[in-house]
Amino acid sequence: MPPLKGAIVGFGFIAEKGHLQAYLQRKDVQILAVADGCEARRKLAERLIPEVRVYPDYLRLLEAESSLDFLDICTPPSDHACIAHAALEKGLHVLCEKPLTTSFQQAQALLKHAGLAQRVLFPCHNYRYAPVVQAIDQILKSGKIGKVRSVTLNTYRNTHAKGVAEWKTHWRREKKISGGGIAMDHGSHSFYLIFDWMGGFPHAVTAKMTTLDDRYDTEDSFTAALSFPQGMAYAHLSWTAGVRKVIYTLQGEKGAITVDDDRLELALMQETQGPDVAQGAVTWNMERQVVLSDWMDASHVTWFHALFDQFQQKIQNREWVNQEAREACFCIQLIGAAYCSAQEGCREVSLGCS
Repeated sequence: MPPLKGAIVGFGFIAEKGHLQAYLQRKDVQILAVADGCEARRKLAERLIPEVRVYPDYLRLLEAESSLDFLDICTPPSDHACIAHAALEKGLHVLCEKPLTTSFQQAQALLKHAGLAQRVLFPCHNYRYAPVVQAIDQILKSGKIGKVRSVTLNTYRNTHAKGVAEWKTHWRREKKISGGGIAMDHGSHSFYLIFDWMGGFPHAVTAKMTTLDDRYDTEDSFTAALSFPQGMAYAHLSWTAGVRKVIYTLQGEKGAITVDDDRLELALMQETQGPDVAQGAVTWNMERQVVLSDWMDASHVTWFHALFDQFQQKIQNREWVNQEAREACFCIQLIGAAYCSAQEGCREVSLGCS
């Protein structure tokens, strides 16, 4: 493929520190234009990107630019749907930060539009490309722990992710801009990993959320229990933790995987002979390794290359409405159902899947 010509809409932290840094390292992509409503951010883009053209909004960018192949959407979530529709209408492929939209209906409409426009819609589900997550995937593919029966994903943050100083630093705490709190901001990452590791979609969710700081109208702690035919999965997300950390566990028929940031432990059952039936007559063989994954780098720039490679592959294969896009849509459905559950006293909400 010749180099893809792209434009970025929304030049905040993730665009500057994550996406752009990866683009500048590649020979197969050119960023020709940037749109941002903040003049200071547009000037920064001009300093960082050779010969870039800047615009105060995405509509003027799309009207002026005629040679683009794709649009990279890095704005707050409330604008994702309208920008993506405009890009698809112009015949552009769309790379979009999570969450794909802020409502299930919006997500469904986007998938339908991508299919009709025959252009790729691809979400930035970058946790899938973290080295330690890929190590988990390899263990699961090997069959060492057998069928996964339950998954627990704990994501701890000591604060909400802050926006750039030049524009609404705390926009993630304003529902009209963000669409929700930590569940909307971070839930997709936990949920698409759970889909991968549980081998499908859940059929019901029960959730609870809290807000410790009453200055904001979004939740800062969120817990969800997901029901699958073969077991349960749990996701806990917090902006009020004492440390930035991820702790994941996967329980299988023949063993378990535990991840604490870069540290991965694999426990494998070893059947033994003897009278100790009460203990299941097994011992565990423990294997430990460190898989450096740059968890402390909030830009996750080192994961972006593999993600963009997949985006290019979808374009080459003409996978307009790909598996990742469908997962992104289901993530939004699940987040919406979890909000309903939490607001209705932790009622179990059906997701219509089996």
